[in-house]
Amino acid sequence: MGKALNVEEGGATEFATPSKIAENIQKGAASAAPFYLPVGSEVEVFQAAFARRLPILLKGPTGCGKTRFVSHMAATLNLPLHTVSCHDDLTGSDLVGRYLIKGSETVWTDGPLTRAVRDGGICYLDEVVEARKDTTVVLHPLADDRRILTIEKTGEEIVAHKDFLLVVSYNPGYQHVLKDLKTSTRQRFISLEFDYPEAKTEIEVVIKESGIDKATAERLVALGQKMRETTEATLETPPGTRLLVHAGMLIKDGLSPALAIETAIISTLTDDQEVKEALMDMVAAYF
Repeated sequence: MGKALNVEEGGATEFATPSKIAENIQKGAASAAPFYLPVGSEVEVFQAAFARRLPILLKGPTGCGKTRFVSHMAATLNLPLHTVSCHDDLTGSDLVGRYLIKGSETVWTDGPLTRAVRDGGICYLDEVVEARKDTTVVLHPLADDRRILTIEKTGEEIVAHKDFLLVVSYNPGYQHVLKDLKTSTRQRFISLEFDYPEAKTEIEVVIKESGIDKATAERLVALGQKMRETTEATLETPPGTRLLVHAGMLIKDGLSPALAIETAIISTLTDDQEVKEALMDMVAAYF
């Protein structure tokens, strides 16, 4: 079987072989990767994409575990992780870098994307569609077989480190149609779809992350799933696993379930008093 090659610094550099990836996984396991419970084949797909240095697009609702998954995989593969939370004001300079005044000198400072491209590691752009359109254009030559980053302000063209991997995410159910990714951008990525886990898996996650007992976790997850089913018309975003974990932590530390759920979930998701009251009535049915 042929080996994938990357041209770096004028020579041919081999990508990590499956055995090398396995070695990295062992190292990552030793460094206590953040807890993540797989719900499908996402780990295997991520490893296969990394072996070929194919950029990865994660799609799924808020709070379903996308960011935790990336953190887990970075630690598992023993790779540095550079995370950027994208927003409307994010510019290309925020990713690539800019000149800064230090004392009497003007010094170029790499941004998180450039640091990952130079030194290797995962650059994770969370909610990438929130960034300005001209920002995502910077990613195109990094997300195809060229794997290069051009810094216009310095005239530098950087060939990505052999261990650089680009990962982006967004919530297709929440993002407005005007903020969807362009087809020309999407076609450069391997796509992984995420959703809220099944009850059995979510219960295990809540127990592990919050430390509450199984019976309480079962009721908390049942409530969360009921809220997702019945509040589509009243809540812009349904409660994700993250919020269930937060409520579980408060319960574990002594708050009543009703107060923990009100502060960690309901008040976080809505300011509408009628909606709050309806959701608290739902809570009363479970706790």
